[in-house]
Amino acid sequence: MKEEVEIAIKKMKHGKATGPDNISVELIEALEDFGIGKVTHLLNKIYDTGQIPADVSKSNFIALPKKPANKRRSLVRTIRKRQATFLGHVIRRAKLKHLVTTGKFEGKRSRGRQREKIMDGLATWLGPGKVSNILAAVKDRDLWRDMIANAYKQGT
Repeated sequence: MKEEVEIAIKKMKHGKATGPDNISVELIEALEDFGIGKVTHLLNKIYDTGQIPADVSKSNFIALPKKPANKRRSLVRTIRKRQATFLGHVIRRAKLKHLVTTGKFEGKRSRGRQREKIMDGLATWLGPGKVSNILAAVKDRDLWRDMIANAYKQGT
């Protein structure tokens, strides 16, 4: 059985935290035959008597705090939610801003980066099949708030 204990100790990973007895794998390996002999004697005694000492069966569990979700993703979701809220306000109130937001204004633009409309981003966020209903839903404030809340909960 001593060979089995020696193989098991060699397979154990180094640098791990010690238990309540403060004995590390490195310490047992450093003691070579003496350390392996003591562990083998302890295991044989446990096997023969069938009783596990209270200190050996005792384990300490420490609850580690959960890592926060992806901060960038939650930031993007917050920005989208605010954009949707702003869009509802603009469409209900200001006509000029409404035209600019929906991209229905005339005139030439200089060459460069293609214009991005808030409507396009929100249509992608709110999902397919809802694009045609966006402007109608904005008129009904409660419906619009529900649409934003549902899209925010889905986390898309």
